[in-house]
Formats: sequence, C-alpha cells, structure tokens
Amino acid sequence: MTPISHTDPARAALGRLLLGELLIGSVGVFVAESGQDVVTAVFYRCLFGGLFLLAWGLARGHLRGVLQDRALLRGALFSGVLLVLNWVALFAGMARSSIGVATMVYHFYPFVMLILATVLQGERTRPADLLWVLVGFAGVACSADPLRLWRHADPHYLAGIGLTLLAAVLCGTSLLMSREIGKQRPFALVMIQCWVGVAMLAGFSSPQVFHLGWHWGWLLGLGVIHSGIVYVLFYSSYSRLPVVTIAVMAFVYPLVALLLDFLIYGHRLVPVQMAGLVLIVLGTLGVNLKWVPWPMRKQQVCA
Repeated sequence: MTPISHTDPARAALGRLLLGELLIGSVGVFVAESGQDVVTAVFYRCLFGGLFLLAWGLARGHLRGVLQDRALLRGALFSGVLLVLNWVALFAGMARSSIGVATMVYHFYPFVMLILATVLQGERTRPADLLWVLVGFAGVACSADPLRLWRHADPHYLAGIGLTLLAAVLCGTSLLMSREIGKQRPFALVMIQCWVGVAMLAGFSSPQVFHLGWHWGWLLGLGVIHSGIVYVLFYSSYSRLPVVTIAVMAFVYPLVALLLDFLIYGHRLVPVQMAGLVLIVLGTLGVNLKWVPWPMRKQQVCA
C-alpha cells in the first residue's frame, strides 16, 4: 500500500497539470470567437477571472492577511500592470498573424526572463544557458516564417510578430518581478493581478459588448477557465511534480494551440516553422533542465 500512497498524489498532480495545459492552449480560440477587440477581451478575462479567484481564495482560505501584506500588494501591482499589457499585446499579435504562430513566438518569454535576471539582478548564467537562449531565439526567428517576410513583407503580419515579441518581453519581466512573491502566495498574486487589469482597462472596454449573444459565453470562459481554473490547476500541481515534468508538460500548450489553429482556422505550419518549433522546445528544455551540450561538457572535463 505504501508505494500507491506515494504515487497517487503525483499522478493526480500530473493529471491536473495536463488538464491545465490543454485548457490554456485554447485561449486564442476564445479570444477570436468572442468577436471583441483585444482590450475588451482582456478586461473581461480579468473581471471574470478575478471574481472566480476571489471566490475560490475565500473558500479555500488562500487570502488571509492579503491586505496587510504590503510586499505582496506592491509586487502584484507592478507585475500586474505588465501582465495585463502582455495579454493585450499577445491577443493583438494573434489577430495580426495567427494563433499558432503567435503562440510559438510568445514562448520566447523564458529566455527573456533568463536574460533579464542576468543583466538586472546579477544572477549567474552558465555558458550553456546562453547557448540555449541562442537556440531558442533561432527557433523564434524560424517560427515567424522568415521566407514569407523576405518574399512578401506584409506590414500587418510583421506587426503581429512584433506585438507578440513585445508580449514575451512583458511576460518575462512580469514573471521575474513576481517570482519570489509568487512562490509564497501564488493564488493571491494572480487574483490581485486580475483586479489590477480590471482597474486599468475599465475605461477602455467597448460598450458595444452589452447585448445578448454567444460572445458572453466566450468571454466568461476566457476569464473563468483561462484566468481561474487554469491557474488553480497549475499552482495545485507544481509543488508535487519535478521540474523536468513541468518543463516537458509546458509544451502541451503550444501544441494544442497549433492543432486548434489548423482544425478551426486552417492555418498550417510550413517546414521552416516546424523547425522553429523544435528549436524552441530544445532551447527551453535546455535552460530548464540545465542541459550541457557535449562539446561544452568535454571542455569542462579538460579544464
């Protein structure tokens, strides 16, 4: 009975993480199908997500002492502004390129976080990590379909790529700012960030949303599912799983996004973009799992 008791929590956590990654992969579809401008979509994501997390946090006791925690409030405020701007830029990038392409380019954010931690916080970075960053950046360049840009420089598509890269920078910066606080009180952090978004965007949300229609279902799902349920699933599973599992499972998100983008909107990747996806996966895993390429390993042995 002992082995079962140890493995069951890990299996349950893996199931929660997998479900969370499957759900977050549909975020672009919910934004597109809502038919709203990106600011309105992000506003209702924050509103419905904030309400869900508030109710969940109160019911589970995750919000005790939040108003007295000044470090948490300060960190959530500044990182929340960046997180909300990141969502706006990402959804605008998806609208101008495609859900699949934007999702791949967006996954440059772990490398942004690593670079900023090195430059701004003085964290030690291994030479191997810098190599994996270059691999990841090469993957981002390939995923943007450089041949298409070379043959036909579509300003609309190019703006989409640029906005998505901006979203990656904002996301990496936000995660870096809230990293320590997020380890201590992740539910409270995300809930406050959602309410920061509500305060930021309330005056910019389109009044044309106020009519009966299916768009309310998509907006409700965008908030409750992608900013509520998904974060509950993520944070309830992270502490029970090894880093290698979390790093590998993170790629379920872009794969789901690519699949839905193809099945629903008919967008398919060209070979160079598929190569870009492989490079992004390699680079991200290399950084997260602390891989050392064989030539560097040989140099370390010789030294």
